[in-house]
Amino acid sequence: MSSPEGRAGMNRRIATPPTMSVLAAEALRSMILSGELLPGDRLPENNLTAQLGVSRSPLREAMAVLEQEGLIVQAPRRGAIVAPLTAHDIYEIYTLRAQLEELAVRLGVPVIDETRLDRLRAAFADLEAATGDDQNEHTRLAFAFHLALVGLAGHQRLEDSYRSLSLQMQLCMAMNRRARAGLESMREDADRHRPLLDLAVAGDRDGLLVAVRDHGQRTFLLDAEERVDGHSPQSRAWFAEVRSQLERSGEADA
Repeated sequence: MSSPEGRAGMNRRIATPPTMSVLAAEALRSMILSGELLPGDRLPENNLTAQLGVSRSPLREAMAVLEQEGLIVQAPRRGAIVAPLTAHDIYEIYTLRAQLEELAVRLGVPVIDETRLDRLRAAFADLEAATGDDQNEHTRLAFAFHLALVGLAGHQRLEDSYRSLSLQMQLCMAMNRRARAGLESMREDADRHRPLLDLAVAGDRDGLLVAVRDHGQRTFLLDAEERVDGHSPQSRAWFAEVRSQLERSGEADA
């Protein structure tokens, strides 16, 4: 007669619950990506231990994790702060994002594997179904949609490169969503993604390339240019070109 340990389906090992440092890291990460904490904000331990209900030790462990992720930096005479985003940072993130998405479209459209379109459809359905005021969740779902768009290429190294920008892009997306907060609802934001899905399903590579270039940069970039420092010659030229394009299209004052 077999022992209970040897019978199929008898593995009932209880998963180890998350530690306080893991929970603190998740909470801090959510506060940063949702925009509750802004780039450059100080992170005083006394305030955070009270706010999160943890002691200093797990808080410091959590902050070390976020520092490795690039979300927190140690600033001279200021202590830990949310990692600042400079104008040059935004220039680098957005131009690299655009090049990766355009390469994915060139390689992946028309789509030859229906399962890739199914993934994009599912990501859009999740984005469209999002309700409430959870900005962090909406940002995560928007990134998942764009990751599925890149996945149309069936190119794992390309998708891994895009995924490596995840947290930095979500920071920009959160800034974008704050800039657009008075202009559109979450549902309207989801609707802005629908043309990307429709063009991918239609196999319209040229149309999708144009849509990808135009998507999601408008209000955020003009707002960001006024609020951030740290310009470089490249970023100044790029922001000027973006502003010129928007002025020609009549969107700069929208």
